[in-house]
Amino acid sequence: MAATKKKAVRQAKKGERIRQVAAIPFRLNPRGGIEVMLVTSRTTRRFIVPKGWPMKGKSGRKAATIEALEEAGVLGKTLKQPAGTYSYWKRLANRFVRVDVIVFLLEVTEELADWQEAKRRQRAWLAPAEAAMLIDEPDLSTLVNTLALPKPAPLEQA
Repeated sequence: MAATKKKAVRQAKKGERIRQVAAIPFRLNPRGGIEVMLVTSRTTRRFIVPKGWPMKGKSGRKAATIEALEEAGVLGKTLKQPAGTYSYWKRLANRFVRVDVIVFLLEVTEELADWQEAKRRQRAWLAPAEAAMLIDEPDLSTLVNTLALPKPAPLEQA
């Protein structure tokens, strides 16, 4: 068990809320519409987004990028500003704890055929509305369903 997960479990035992980071991998389809990638969880096989514990010495954005590579086998550019947050109840050995998740958008540039958790997870590209219907966590479902990419900054006039 990673040190950050042990710390999170200790916090949870004290009744403190704990945090995770997540990535929503996305791409634009040929018509310019957004598609998001969901992955199945290892144990319940429900559709989720890649997420994990904060990593010592790494920003939330960097940790979310690493989780997307490990869990979904995707590389790309993670946007600087979080896309939002959601909360869910995580099952521990003998209790449930509330977890707050900071979510970052990851613009996928490469999808690997083989990756760290390929044998333990499935992945799927879906329109946000379709993805939202498959997600059990209500807050995450709403975030995915209302997903909007940030507008590019206007170019300065010379």
